[in-house]
Amino acid sequence: DFSEINKSAMDAIKEFVNKKPLSVISVSSKAGGWEVLVEVLERAAVPDTQNLIGIYRVEFDKAKKLSGYKRVEVRRKGDTGSEERA
Repeated sequence: DFSEINKSAMDAIKEFVNKKPLSVISVSSKAGGWEVLVEVLERAAVPDTQNLIGIYRVEFDKAKKLSGYKRVEVRRKGDTGSEERA
């Protein structure tokens, strides 16, 4: 299930956000379905440590159908970000 959800989340980001997904950083099974956090390249910069990385929450229902997505954080590549996200 995780592999399928990971792929679905990456595909949703490519299609709906139209930006390059970098990696899945979290997958959680929720009562109503699934929640996936995906890192996305928001803006490339030189040096690349100044790249802006967005964190998107992608949600799926129990049937693994996309139910929503939202950018929840933006940070520079070199920043570690917070452990707990909104």
